[in-house]
Amino acid sequence: MAIEPIRSFAITPHAMVQMKRRGLTREIVRRVLADPGQIHGLRRGRIVVHSRLMPGTPAREYLVRVFVDTDHEPPAVVTAYRTSKMEKYWS
Repeated sequence: MAIEPIRSFAITPHAMVQMKRRGLTREIVRRVLADPGQIHGLRRGRIVVHSRLMPGTPAREYLVRVFVDTDHEPPAVVTAYRTSKMEKYWS
């Protein structure tokens, strides 16, 4: 799958709750979607976009994963999280 930025997107209410709970801001999600490290198709109409970022203080490298329904206009972020288990998800 070609790596193309997602510049316009909506965030579902569920995703907003999860982002807040996980300490992720809209800006972090925007950065991942604008400059994706990798994109993987999960099923028809849903992708996961992830990038290596260093959010937080002290800065520590994380993989931020953003799940997007692409069959909506604009594409809809359905959830997002960060993980330190990069070797599990980065291919």
